[in-house]
Amino acid sequence: MANPHAPACRMCRREGTKLFLKGQKCLTNCTFDKRNASLPGQHGQARRRKASDYGVQLRAKQRVRRLYGVMEAQFRRYFEHAERSKEVTGTALLQLLETRLDNVVYRLGFAASRKEGRQLVSHRHFTVNGRPLNIASAHLRPGDVVAVRGKSREVLPIMKAQELVGQRAVPAWLQLDSSAYSGKVLRLPERAEMDHFIDEQLIVEYYSR
Repeated sequence: MANPHAPACRMCRREGTKLFLKGQKCLTNCTFDKRNASLPGQHGQARRRKASDYGVQLRAKQRVRRLYGVMEAQFRRYFEHAERSKEVTGTALLQLLETRLDNVVYRLGFAASRKEGRQLVSHRHFTVNGRPLNIASAHLRPGDVVAVRGKSREVLPIMKAQELVGQRAVPAWLQLDSSAYSGKVLRLPERAEMDHFIDEQLIVEYYSR
C-alpha cells in the first residue's frame, strides 16, 4: 500500500495550516508554531508571493490530499466517484474521505492521527461488523460497527489515544462506546461537521480545468 513519506511538519508548513498529522505533538510541541508557518526550505521566508488561480486550486487539493494521507491517483478516483454521485460533488468527495476506515478509527479516538490509524488498521487491530479488516481505505456505511480486537485493547498507541480522546470531540455522525472499545457509523457526515478550512469548490475547479 502506497503512502506519502514526506516529513509531516514540512507538509503542514507547505500548506500553510496545521494538518494534525502527528497526533499529540501537534498540540504540544509543534514545529509549525515554532517557525511561524514559514515555507519549508532554505529560502522559505522569501518565497511568499501572490499565487495564480491555478496555484490556489492546487494548494487546496494538495492540502486535503495530505490531510487524509491519500495518493494522487486514489484522490482522483474519489473525485470521479463523487462527480458521478447525486450529491454536491465537493461534499460527496469529503464524505468519501471521512468514511474511510482509517479516518473513522481516528475520529473515534482509537488513534492519535490518521497516519497512526492507517498503521493500526493494517496490523489488523480492528474489526468491522465483527470481522477483522486490514484495508485502511475501506469505506464504511451507516450501521457499520468498528471495534478494537480483544488483545489489541492493550496496544500502547490505542491506550494512549483513548486517554487523549477528551481533547477532541467525537463527531455527531459517529457513536462511541468507550467501555466496549467500539464505535458505530450513524449516518454520513454533513458538510458543517467536517473541517472548515477545506475549500472543496477549489478542488472541483482544479479537476474541471
